[in-house]
Amino acid sequence: MADKKHAVDEMPLPKRNISEIKNKFRRAEAYREQKKEQRKVKKTEKKRKLQEAKALGEDAPPKKIPKTLENMRVHDETMVDPTDEEVALDQSQDEMSAYFNRKTTPKVLITTSDRPKSRTNKFCKELKKSIPNSEIYYRRGLDLKKIIPQAVAKDYTDLIVINEDRNQPNGMVISHLPDGPTAHFKMSSVQLTTDLKKPGKMTGHMPEVILNNFNTRLGHSVGRLLASLFPHDPEFQGRRVVTLHNQRDFIFFRQHRYEFRNAKKAGLLELGPRFTLKLRSLQKGTFDSKYGEYEWVHKRHEMETSRRKFFL
Repeated sequence: MADKKHAVDEMPLPKRNISEIKNKFRRAEAYREQKKEQRKVKKTEKKRKLQEAKALGEDAPPKKIPKTLENMRVHDETMVDPTDEEVALDQSQDEMSAYFNRKTTPKVLITTSDRPKSRTNKFCKELKKSIPNSEIYYRRGLDLKKIIPQAVAKDYTDLIVINEDRNQPNGMVISHLPDGPTAHFKMSSVQLTTDLKKPGKMTGHMPEVILNNFNTRLGHSVGRLLASLFPHDPEFQGRRVVTLHNQRDFIFFRQHRYEFRNAKKAGLLELGPRFTLKLRSLQKGTFDSKYGEYEWVHKRHEMETSRRKFFL
């Protein structure tokens, strides 16, 4: 009987469900304590595994690669092999080939939807600082189809249109001049330099441009379109880097300036702005909403059949 009582005393008490706590302050405090305990357990377990691996030395088992949506993505037949001669031939003849053959120098015209609000204007000004050799033009009701021939006549190589909704920039159209293509993006998570914590100071040096994970034929086209906005030769002494990182078909725009703190350490200062793009369509030629021929259009209910299927 005593042994049975002792066994009952050692049984762990069931954990209380936090959602059952009615007082929201106590509920929040209990949640914080739970997360704190989970972090402590996780840290202890990680330390134990490191000590075991160190003790085993070369006999330690290889570290497991965690499963992610990226490394489990559905196979795409349009994935590009960098050594593919057919892809190289297509790229040598596409609309951006003049830029990549250094026959043209980027000259970008930035404009907005009609009568933009304050935040959209501020975003355009920061985008102008980010993209060298770019200018802002306020439309004042002028139709976009009339702007394009004027821009071509003045030797602009690209046109960027920033759209807005509810006083916030929410869309970007990039049209490569004079023959296209034109990409329409949904824009989200816009943060200006003033929204960032401890932003760095931007210099006038030409930035280094990094493109990540544009691996399909469609991704290559979009990546080349984005790359053609920036000058060919970066000025590395400015230590300024523009990154366009594709992850799960979301394109993250980030801009940093790196600094050497000592002989071994380097730090990053974010310059801003930051925003996220999601491709909605890719159109042949310049902007034409009525008669344009589309190479690719995002159809949500038809295309998003699996969380592991990506197009860029």
